[in-house]
Amino acid sequence: MTRNSNQDRRRGEKAREVEEFVDKLVHINRVAKVVKGGRRFSFAALVVVGDQKGRVGFGSGKAKEVPEAIQKATQEAKRNLVRVPLREARTLHHDVEGRYGAGHVVLRTAPSGTGIIAGGPMRAVFETMGVQDIVAKSLGTQNPYNMIKATFAAFDNMNSPRMIAAKRGKKVGEIVGNRDGANAAVATKE
Repeated sequence: MTRNSNQDRRRGEKAREVEEFVDKLVHINRVAKVVKGGRRFSFAALVVVGDQKGRVGFGSGKAKEVPEAIQKATQEAKRNLVRVPLREARTLHHDVEGRYGAGHVVLRTAPSGTGIIAGGPMRAVFETMGVQDIVAKSLGTQNPYNMIKATFAAFDNMNSPRMIAAKRGKKVGEIVGNRDGANAAVATKE
């Protein structure tokens, strides 16, 4: 009896895990290997997975069939999740740049109601991550692998006010202050 209940519990955990994450297929590439009898085709898939609450990951998989490649990529993406601090659960805390190889991306915070202004692979990352307002631009390569890796490199450079306060030994209120008041104080000095 306990064995069946353990199996049921595991199935429930798997079902919750499936519901928890949203995955998006970014790119499929057909690869040909030339052999004596002709060409052998296989497929490479690039997938982004996120929980729409600030956790996101990407993975790539290769297989003889497309569904298998997507499944492998999804499993790799779930193993490589990173948490990105979000402001008001809708945008980034500050502007940031990321580079990977020839990929160069610029991510900018945006006011409420802006939406996701980003192209191709970056849009999939932000949608699965749960960002609602952001402006992003790819300045380098159009290769989806390098664009996504540059985006994740930018996430590594992200800091939240809580992280900065912990480093400096201060309170979050001292770091953030009143965002509008700080801008007004700068304007009055000039």
